[in-house]
Amino acid sequence: MKNFAIAAAIFAFVTTVSAQSPAWGQCGGQGWSGSTSCVSGYTCTVSNPYYSQCLPGASPSSSSQGGTTTTTRTTTTPIGTTTTTPTSTSTGATPTGSQIRTVQSPVYHFYLQNSGGIPVLGPEASSGWFTINKSISLNQADGSKLYLNLDNSGTASYKALTFGSTATTTNWGLEGDTIITTSPRQLNFLACASSSSTIYNIYLQTGNDTPTGKSCTLVTIHLPCLC
Repeated sequence: MKNFAIAAAIFAFVTTVSAQSPAWGQCGGQGWSGSTSCVSGYTCTVSNPYYSQCLPGASPSSSSQGGTTTTTRTTTTPIGTTTTTPTSTSTGATPTGSQIRTVQSPVYHFYLQNSGGIPVLGPEASSGWFTINKSISLNQADGSKLYLNLDNSGTASYKALTFGSTATTTNWGLEGDTIITTSPRQLNFLACASSSSTIYNIYLQTGNDTPTGKSCTLVTIHLPCLC
């Protein structure tokens, strides 16, 4: 009888653990039917109404209903400054949201961020934190936002990405963890080398043109996942 009780307790523990979403895994969003809790050390954090993800951090207060989880995530980050690469300077909490990164060489796990008002791909240490909901907002430590927009001027098929105080591009979307434009549907971007080996310029690619004199690679960009 005692052995049976011990076996039942072990089974209940294993069942509880296996029901949790893994690190960086999905844990909520409209239509989500899986677990809304995360493994130890990770918190289910809302990226947009359709996608919540297990991100590093102690478990805050949260509430969930119908597969959608709402959380408040607060962590701190060291102050950092630089003169030649993107600067991440903060005396308060890390902004909420999700990072955006690439998963292909030569920019494997380079992160979207702000470099002097220009969107670039660079190190995780200076990564931006973003919210995706038709627009893409860069959430800054002081609570302000910049919006990721497309520069559609010119006839070249590659379109520069810009940051602005208002959202002029409102057709961003997600297919799984892949960031796309929805109308027209595009998911390809160009990552073009700069004078710094840790920084790449990024463009939306709608055809076959490439910037003159640039070494560029076709990539896609994603929310972090187990990849």
